[in-house]
Amino acid sequence: MLATVLHGKGDIRCDEVAEPKILKPTDAIIKLSASCVCGSDLWPYRGLQPTDGPSHMGHEYCGVVVEVGDAVKTVKPGQFVVGSFCISDNTCPHCRFGFQSSCEQREFMSGAQAPYARVPLADGTLVATAEMPSDDLIPSLLAASDVLGTGWYAADAARVQPGSTAVVVGDGAVGLMGVLAAKQMGAEKIIAMSRHKSRQDLALEFGATHIVSERGDDGVARIKELTGGVGAESVLECVGTQESMMQAMNCARPGGHIGFVGVPHGVQLDGQNLFFAQKSLMGGPAPVRRFLPYLMDLVLTRKINPGKVFDLEVPLADVAEGYRAMDERRAIKTLLRV
Repeated sequence: MLATVLHGKGDIRCDEVAEPKILKPTDAIIKLSASCVCGSDLWPYRGLQPTDGPSHMGHEYCGVVVEVGDAVKTVKPGQFVVGSFCISDNTCPHCRFGFQSSCEQREFMSGAQAPYARVPLADGTLVATAEMPSDDLIPSLLAASDVLGTGWYAADAARVQPGSTAVVVGDGAVGLMGVLAAKQMGAEKIIAMSRHKSRQDLALEFGATHIVSERGDDGVARIKELTGGVGAESVLECVGTQESMMQAMNCARPGGHIGFVGVPHGVQLDGQNLFFAQKSLMGGPAPVRRFLPYLMDLVLTRKINPGKVFDLEVPLADVAEGYRAMDERRAIKTLLRV
């Protein structure tokens, strides 16, 4: 089959690879209904994250089960399923505490930019729908596998409450999903920090009440202006750079909460500044599995439409263009039809 393989910086190809097979009795094989490119895929694509030889890409997935291992009990061939980018057994102490992304058997999904994929720990990772969803819901169900769940976790970690003020730092797919999540959680004022018109428009559609295009000290000053000089109770950091983290820290009020889900690259925090800031930090890889059943229900009942975040669709064979478009910010998120 043809699948996406990263060979080096800027060198992404659609190569012929072997079809996945059951390797352990807890595995499942799924036929993907669609796949996509994630913003985090751009870090190794840009050469900013080391890779050890050719890498099979893709960790967001949904589709139909075609085969399961002998130990799999909760899903079966013919079912439509969505899974998290973090593989988990959903039974260990960390999973039961709601942090499946710290599962004692944790793996990270790979190889999902392809027609077929192997999902380890299928019972703990996959959630099946009651019936086959309509085709127009596929993009939104695919989003639940990572970016929707990650944006939701950013809002959850930032403790967004009904009537609160939330600031979202980052206008990529995860940031936009953070806006959607804050809206669903009842935030009264949702401030999206964005410089790009198409992303600003989508943020407003997802529930943002204000757009702030300034960055750095000017951006913080604008947030303070919009919050009566106080800062926000909840800040969602959805980028992962030093600049974005400092922006998030400085936009939060004392006693506020920062949910950070951007994979950190070069981020350093000063302990003394953190001590006197009196702001809480919670983040890391999102425990998407905790939220999946609820998020899937929101999608299936058409209460949310996160699939709108996909603004470019290409066939798998043209995956290189999908990466380039996101790298050059011509696209927010690329959907791959497999």
